[in-house]
Amino acid sequence: MPDVSAVLSLPYLLPAQAQKHVTHNAALAMLDVAVQLAVISRSEVSPPPTAVDGDRYLLPAGASGDWAGHADEIAVKDQGAWTFHAPVAGWRATVLDEDAVARFDGSAWQSGEGALRAETLGVNTSADATNRLSVTAPATLLTHEGAGHQLKINKAGVSDTASLLFQSNWSGRAEMGLAGTDGFAIKVSANGSAWTTALSLDPATGVASGAAVQASATDVTAGRLARADYAYGRGNLLGTVGQSGGTPTGAVIERGAGAGGDWVRFADGTQICWSPQFTVSVSTAAGALFRSSVTTWTYPRAFSNVPALTPGRQNATTTHWTVAGAATTTTGEVCGFSFQSTTGRAVSLVAVGRWF
Repeated sequence: MPDVSAVLSLPYLLPAQAQKHVTHNAALAMLDVAVQLAVISRSEVSPPPTAVDGDRYLLPAGASGDWAGHADEIAVKDQGAWTFHAPVAGWRATVLDEDAVARFDGSAWQSGEGALRAETLGVNTSADATNRLSVTAPATLLTHEGAGHQLKINKAGVSDTASLLFQSNWSGRAEMGLAGTDGFAIKVSANGSAWTTALSLDPATGVASGAAVQASATDVTAGRLARADYAYGRGNLLGTVGQSGGTPTGAVIERGAGAGGDWVRFADGTQICWSPQFTVSVSTAAGALFRSSVTTWTYPRAFSNVPALTPGRQNATTTHWTVAGAATTTTGEVCGFSFQSTTGRAVSLVAVGRWF
């Protein structure tokens, strides 16, 4: 039979041993040190001169004086002298001047209790098999440690859910995260059972869809977010207009110029063309007036039906004027009139109609 115990090395009383009280008291002294271990400090490097019997310290590396050579041991003032006890891996000590717990890992004292592992944890409440971490409090704080901070929610597979669920009286009203797909989505519910995906983001393209987003070019549902390819802004207000079944498919305004003059088209189908100025000689008698020969203008863009022709720019309006003549979907006629025979007069036309 060994002379000491297997764990704390407490001395055993031996058969026919004399002075048994000495062995018994030595074992009690060791228990007095180890049980409910609480030390005054672990930062003192030399014995305090005011120490009294029962004071305990964890000795740091480099301890001096009577403590020299006893790093990581427990020093106890006992009957006016210092005794030393070596800790065993797993021992814990309360460090009073730090209001902290130290743990011996077999080679050194470490701060804290070490890794904590529990199947459930309830803070001010009870946890269960589903809600294994439960907190009842006015607020829950997760803060940084000098830089950023991430809250990570991981799921096993694509069809599983990794989300934040917002409840009212334990009934779901909103959910955000990866709910059954790998695309981020925001869902809402009025009763906790019927859910609407308000916003969904494609994980590959980032394109948004859902009940909160405009569904088509003709969707004008109140409160929905406009899509860039359906709504108009600086990037697509001007350009090539188009239509399908009377619905615009291109820009709002299209403008151009060519040999036949200038033109502008609007998304609603309106088209306006301006002719260049034609120089004519107003020299043919027409009763008491004089007129020019007819000039045919080919529009820079054709109309879908015959447009209305009106006089455009001209020079010397007090001596002559412009008269619009016959029109087709592709051409219009113009001539000049005057009270007197004259040459070098300018006439022009404006045609207003539709391009579809």
